[in-house]
Amino acid sequence: MCLILTFLAAVFTSIICFSHPQFIQQFQLHKLALMYWGATLMWSIDGVFQLREGEAFFDLSLNDTFLGIVVIICGVVLWGLTTFAHRRKTV
Repeated sequence: MCLILTFLAAVFTSIICFSHPQFIQQFQLHKLALMYWGATLMWSIDGVFQLREGEAFFDLSLNDTFLGIVVIICGVVLWGLTTFAHRRKTV
C-alpha cells in the first residue's frame, strides 16, 4: 500500500508542478515530487524482491498503509523545512 500511496503523491505533486510552473521557483515543488518519485522507485524495487521470494507485490495491510502515510508526511515536512531554509537565505 505504501507503493500505491507514494505513487499517488508523486503523480499529484508532478501534476501541480507542471500545471503551475511558477510554483517551481517559488515553492520548489519539484523537490517534493522528486522525493515521492524516489520513494515510489524504492517501493517498486522492494516489490520485485518480494516477488522473487514468493510473496505478493502489493502489501495491503494496515501497517503498510500507515508506513505509506508516514512517508508522505515526512516528505512534506522535509520539503517544508528545505523550502523555509531556502526562502530565508534568499530574503
